[in-house]
Amino acid sequence: MHGNLPDLLIVRHGETEWNRMGRLQGDLDSPLTDLGRDQATAIGQCLASLGVTPQSHDLYASPLGRARDTARLINAAARPLDWLTIEDARLREISVGDWTGLARSEILDRHGLGDDLDFLEFYRSVPGGETLTSVADRVDRFLAGLRGPAVVVTHGVTSLILRTRALGWDLDRAVELPGGQGVIHRISKGQHTEITP
Repeated sequence: MHGNLPDLLIVRHGETEWNRMGRLQGDLDSPLTDLGRDQATAIGQCLASLGVTPQSHDLYASPLGRARDTARLINAAARPLDWLTIEDARLREISVGDWTGLARSEILDRHGLGDDLDFLEFYRSVPGGETLTSVADRVDRFLAGLRGPAVVVTHGVTSLILRTRALGWDLDRAVELPGGQGVIHRISKGQHTEITP
């Protein structure tokens, strides 16, 4: 869908307290853990070692606190670089409606859902939540407006959908991409690679 995109370096925010507990955050926030702060710092150092600078890449972040804090730590670790972080609401995490703050295990038990449910089916089951199509629409608009290469700090589900759309894939192929925190997902010339600091 998105031909000739600039180089993208996509990062999920560092681990949070609720990530550690297995709770869905959606529009809510919880603080980064020590590990989450270390992950963000390592990513900043890795970007600097790759020659990524404020002159070569813009830095975008979701306005949610965990992504903003991750971007701030990336910037601090990449010194003497000094990025202006561009906050963009289209990068926020999917809203999980009635499941906000609940643990995945609690949701599966309460709603009789199987453990083997892939993430697409899981998020399609959210009562009162945002649809995956809505997330895809907003990340499509974000991608269409990019001015050049970018570092993008976002969230788990949003990152998967953003990368799927950047590759020109249908939404259902998001399950083929890796997730995880503490890594950089590069989309360049239609190819996806993972960089581990």
